[in-house]
Amino acid sequence: MALPRHLLVAVVLAAALPLLFVYPAEAGTVGVNWGRVANDLPNPAAVVQLLKQQGITQVKLYDAEPTVLRALANTGIKVVVALPNEQLAAAASRPSFALAWVRRNVAAYYPATQIQAIAVGNEVFATAKNVTAQLVPAMTNVRAALTRLNIDKAVKVSSPIALVALAASYPPSAGAFKEDLAQAVMKPMLDFLAQTGSYLMVNAYPFFAYSANADVVSLDYALFRPNDGVLDAGTGLKYYSLLDAQLDAVFAAVSKLGDYNGVHVVVSETGWPSKGDAKETGASAANAAAYNGNLVRRVLSGNAGTPRRPDADIDVYLFALFNENQKPGPTSERNYGVFYPNQQKVYDVEFVLGGNAAGSGGSRSNGGLGWQENGGPGSGGSAPSGGGVKATTTGEAWCVANAMAGEQRLKAALDYACGPGGADCKAIQPGAACFEPNTMVAHASYAFNDYYQRKGRSIGTCDFAGAAYVVNQAPKMGKCDLPSTV
Repeated sequence: MALPRHLLVAVVLAAALPLLFVYPAEAGTVGVNWGRVANDLPNPAAVVQLLKQQGITQVKLYDAEPTVLRALANTGIKVVVALPNEQLAAAASRPSFALAWVRRNVAAYYPATQIQAIAVGNEVFATAKNVTAQLVPAMTNVRAALTRLNIDKAVKVSSPIALVALAASYPPSAGAFKEDLAQAVMKPMLDFLAQTGSYLMVNAYPFFAYSANADVVSLDYALFRPNDGVLDAGTGLKYYSLLDAQLDAVFAAVSKLGDYNGVHVVVSETGWPSKGDAKETGASAANAAAYNGNLVRRVLSGNAGTPRRPDADIDVYLFALFNENQKPGPTSERNYGVFYPNQQKVYDVEFVLGGNAAGSGGSRSNGGLGWQENGGPGSGGSAPSGGGVKATTTGEAWCVANAMAGEQRLKAALDYACGPGGADCKAIQPGAACFEPNTMVAHASYAFNDYYQRKGRSIGTCDFAGAAYVVNQAPKMGKCDLPSTV
């Protein structure tokens, strides 16, 4: 492999590399699901102010509540509204119902409220199986209503599917839809999406797969942290992220139904709970911060592609905006929020690269991966909600290479860190203490961490356009320990 010091070449290259890290060529977007199954949430106007302060520019709703849509007017925030499962049958059987629904819930607010899509139902195959056959007819009638109102080019129609739609998902290349869904529902849906220029919405939760299989699934693999990877023998592709494996299982299932490469995928829900029951292995604020923080940085820096679709710029909606105290089910269901109802962060995740959103708070020194229990300090220095005590990390943090960025991007970042960046890379020269393991990821991790520590762990110094990210547990590369200070 290429070694760190030997490519201190032209001054032109040295000048160009920082631009590479500041301006990634392409990037997806990160939005948030705004659920309201709670009795203690802020009013819509206050929530919209919170969205603006945090730099959140896209939200997905589970209905078309008028007070919410009015609050979002003239904000520039893009919105996905939803036609609930219980109205699918009517929308499928009566075009007049679909037209009236679109007129009342979309056209009445657009374009002041920038509604960009309608989610027709939600996880129908999992939660409303009795209307599965009506799903695509309902989508078709809703689309026809948009066309009649001349807003079909601006507003797309889709329907979020859960991974339970798959009969097989491991290895990813074996991904296939259930037999009763493949030809009857999924193929007509994909035809519809392709014909209308829409996208497939997928709700994907690595947490569920990890929690149910923690004895065989690595937590690092689930949280986008450095790991040995998992090989798909069917394709020869190696996976370093459970979310990638889940998405590629969907791509494989789609490919078995035809050529739908033009249909993009939006991750309409994904997240990690900050609390859970005793049996919900992995539910914690630290893991939620790691999962969402690493995912956001990966998407915004243009590294959201999967091994099967490496160039895809995938958009993601985190679940969820708030903890929702009236959601049924296990404890985790009420603890997916990034924010408490008092608008304090459950843990610190930034929605813009660099963490410069107006009004954003919380721990900064660890690269946006801190967290607070029980709401943390309220605005104006008030006491924590529920009398909680602020919990912080130990203050130790390391910068490691993101294997998913690929060798080319890692090499460019490595050369910059060891050259113009000023990192001390003597330890990864041949025969030196940290030369082994002689891999790009190991050498880049050493260089990135040295650079990060020398820069005082300041915001933005562990990113390299998504080629690196912060961890709060000491990484080990072979026999070489990465220092937490220099």
